Amino acid sequence: MSEQPPATPADRFDDEDYPAYTMGRAAEMIGTNAAFLRAIGEARLITPLRSEGGHRRYSRYQLRIAARARELVDQGTTIETACRIVAFEDQLDEALALNEELRRRSH
Repeated sequence: MSEQPPATPADRFDDEDYPAYTMGRAAEMIGTNAAFLRAIGEARLITPLRSEGGHRRYSRYQLRIAARARELVDQGTTIETACRIVAFEDQLDEALALNEELRRRSH
């Protein structure tokens, strides 16, 4: 059995779930503002982690989800409805991936 080298802090940035982005940077990256990120957080679409100082931190995965919600809102969908749509899309993607994995294992 081979041992893997210990993870370095830089390795975390390859992890799409690592909360690397501040609220300001996250909003800038998806072309919105902090109020939008707070609103989708209140709608429970995403739950940012908190730094030791209590500041919100977002992962790349969360930014993809937020960007999709923003796209729907830009098309005229309410934030609440956009959050529901994105949550259902995400659940469907997960179910399809699981289904494909189970199909591969059974063959």
